[in-house]
Amino acid sequence: MHSLDRRTFLTGSLALAGAALLPPSSILAAPAHHLYPGPARVPLLGEGEPETEVWGYGGTVPGPEIRVRQGERVAVKVTNGLADPTTVHWHGIRATNAMDGVPYLTQPPIQPSGSFDYDFESRDAGTFWYHPHVNSAEQVGRGLAGPLIVEEPKPPEVDRDIVWMIDDWQIGKDGQLPPFGAMRDLGHGGRFGNIATINGAVPKPLSVRAGERLRLRLINPANARVFGLTFNGHAPWLMAIDGHPVRPRKIEQDRIVLAPGSRADLIVDMTGKPGEEFDITDTYYPRMTYRLTKIVYRDETPLRTETLPDPAPLPPNPVTAVNLVDAERMDLTFQGGAMGNLREAEYKGEIMSLRDLVMQHGMFWAHNGVVIPPIEEGDIGKPLFEFKQDRSYILHLTNDTAFDHPVHLHGHSFHVIALNGKAVDEPIIQDTVLIQPGQRVDIAFVADNPGDWAFHCHVLEHAQAGMMGFVRVT
Repeated sequence: MHSLDRRTFLTGSLALAGAALLPPSSILAAPAHHLYPGPARVPLLGEGEPETEVWGYGGTVPGPEIRVRQGERVAVKVTNGLADPTTVHWHGIRATNAMDGVPYLTQPPIQPSGSFDYDFESRDAGTFWYHPHVNSAEQVGRGLAGPLIVEEPKPPEVDRDIVWMIDDWQIGKDGQLPPFGAMRDLGHGGRFGNIATINGAVPKPLSVRAGERLRLRLINPANARVFGLTFNGHAPWLMAIDGHPVRPRKIEQDRIVLAPGSRADLIVDMTGKPGEEFDITDTYYPRMTYRLTKIVYRDETPLRTETLPDPAPLPPNPVTAVNLVDAERMDLTFQGGAMGNLREAEYKGEIMSLRDLVMQHGMFWAHNGVVIPPIEEGDIGKPLFEFKQDRSYILHLTNDTAFDHPVHLHGHSFHVIALNGKAVDEPIIQDTVLIQPGQRVDIAFVADNPGDWAFHCHVLEHAQAGMMGFVRVT
């Protein structure tokens, strides 16, 4: 998730791994949910501005919050109101392969007016989200995304539990979304927006009462933008990354960095005084720093005046411990794009120049010298790697391009164990890791979930243009 340098990679967090799997008797039934992806018009820009034509679940952006307790089953019927096929992927959820929502790889696409029933166990507590995996760059970019919250059996005591889906939108002067699939977006950093939103609207100030303690769940569903948030005047406690607990620590000088697909759970104490205001700024891109929103203290008597005790760590999720000694090691290098070093690559058995790949097939990106066919269009190809079930693996991931790549593995969570060959101080558990240009990140995991699992860059234009493959666990 996080940029892996000293400023933005949160190496002070300790993954709390290892716990017994929930026994079958603890798997509870959850109320059924129904999602209706389809066209909608929403006031992204606020009152008095033109409404924006989007695609939403049930006419809203983001889609409805699905909230369950750990151990419950999640049952969701999806009925497709789009004119295009779709699916729903449950990002970060370690479900069975048939419920993962990747077209052709795990299920047939849901055709217009068709339905599909998803049913899976919420093994891990934490902050997750859902989105399509058909023509993802456009379907997610038009607004199809929603939060999936799995509560701990005993959540931490806070005054409010708030979910922020922080997104950006490319909006024209008419208030509408320009066409998708621009070559520049595919070959550069992806589709960036000119408007940032929180929960589908231009952000309003966060109104708080002095003395409150908030749990703030941050989700980044953007196509390409990395957010680097600074909470001026406050020191949030980082509690979890990608749903998995870390050793709580205050974020005072560093930013909270969220790559596309990533999540972070914070506990924030409102230590200001009635009437004060503090900016929350996005500083990830030095030339594009802006105020995302601000914290505004109501002119009320403080809720409490005493200092609250430090929050206790969240309970660990049942992630299998990795055997680093006997783990098999594999290398994967991400290549291509504008200003990169890739000159030619293999595509469907043929060696082609990068120019021909771009002009003939719209492909810009490669892995280990091979361009991956478009899985979302039904061209499955061969797996990047084949893993033996329940064995431990270490993947050395190298970014030999000029752009950021948030790399996401379906069906598993992994430990980030090293940066540029040097072991991190405290490994953390993630499902999406941000790799900056020139960096190498080592991840370790146990291949304990059988099936074919998508493995791709979560800059969705990169995935569309060659940076989406899959791994096979047998």
